[in-house]
Amino acid sequence: MVSIFAFSELTNYQLYECLKLRCDVFVCEQKCIYPELDNKDIDDNSFHALMYCDNQLAAYARILPAGLSYQSPSIGRVLVAEGFRGRGFAETIMNTCIKFTFKAYACDTIEIGAQCYLQNFYQKLGFKTSSKPYDEDGIMHVNMRLSALDSEIE
Repeated sequence: MVSIFAFSELTNYQLYECLKLRCDVFVCEQKCIYPELDNKDIDDNSFHALMYCDNQLAAYARILPAGLSYQSPSIGRVLVAEGFRGRGFAETIMNTCIKFTFKAYACDTIEIGAQCYLQNFYQKLGFKTSSKPYDEDGIMHVNMRLSALDSEIE
């Protein structure tokens, strides 16, 4: 089950788990040196999606309001811990985040910056590529958009 929290609702332990897992995956595993703490986590209108399995943080995503990263609300920092991959957790957390984002922000579009190798994954969720590939911190990305009309999430 996925739980979604505002920054102020996270316990110290949950915050530590989120930040550690983000660093483990994005900085250590993907060998990407970038400013992980970007002040977007603490915005009053940002949210954090946490998915636990066997009392361990198995998946995470960050939901941001319009204007913070993109013109529309966005979902980012999506990850599944190494030991939990291959179980469909990425799809589960994304579907929950998509539904939450459309409802919480009463928006009609969600934008993301997707790593290129995950483009097909996001397309299966209804996202459409909206940019050419670009290098972000040494990893190729594309911008993608999901229209509420194209979303199959209810």
